[in-house]
Amino acid sequence: MPAAPATTSVDLMFLLAQASHALATELTAGLAQVGITPRAHCVLKAALPGDQTQSQIADTCALDKTTMVVTVDELERAGLAERRPSATDRRARIIIVTPAGADAVGAANDIVERVYADVLAALPPRESAAFVAGLDRLAGEGGRLATPVACERPVRRPRVAQVTA
Repeated sequence: MPAAPATTSVDLMFLLAQASHALATELTAGLAQVGITPRAHCVLKAALPGDQTQSQIADTCALDKTTMVVTVDELERAGLAERRPSATDRRARIIIVTPAGADAVGAANDIVERVYADVLAALPPRESAAFVAGLDRLAGEGGRLATPVACERPVRRPRVAQVTA
């Protein structure tokens, strides 16, 4: 049986997936101190300015409808957010962050910033800046990887195990 040809290119998919998984795991562990998940932090942070519908926040956080509903249900049970009817669309719900939710966002922001700074400190400053700029160009608004292509069998995002206290 012939040997597979040697490849000289980097496995970009593996490296990005590994980095994403490791970062998500570290954030999940850190945010457990505040009693929220990275997804809950994203939703609370997006809802903090107010006047955002559940659908708008789901779009901001790249969450599907079902995941968004489950996340807001969890936030409501924890007393961190509440749904209120929209004044302009009776079918829509506005997500309001409670004072306890605002405190959680503040504490979570500190943790996220600390983790990000620690991760980026593993690179020399110039490499760190170039890395972030490159990722932003690739995955940021209008970037080559900002929007998935159409696919007959859509790829599901991996579930991140949540730490329960």
